Amino acid sequence: MQRSPEEQQVVDAACERLALYQFKTCPFCVKVRKQITRLNLTIEKRDAQHNEAHRAELEQGGGNVKVPCLRIQNEDGSEQWMYESNDINAWLAERFGNAS
Repeated sequence: MQRSPEEQQVVDAACERLALYQFKTCPFCVKVRKQITRLNLTIEKRDAQHNEAHRAELEQGGGNVKVPCLRIQNEDGSEQWMYESNDINAWLAERFGNAS
């Protein structure tokens, strides 16, 4: 996805509030990473398989060690933990898919 430098800067700032908890070889995680690439997003990827701290964050925050999981930090400081690759991809497309 192509954006103007100004639009990309706004998208990059919004992505700072997101983190994808994932396993490298999980096919559903691959599906979400492809969507992230397609939409030209700079979302931090956190390895919940080999990194104990990320695994603990996922379990404590989201309630399950299940991937993929997108952590969304809202403007008010609250967090939303979104599981299911189709739900994540739909949310990303709705939020970031409208390039000019």
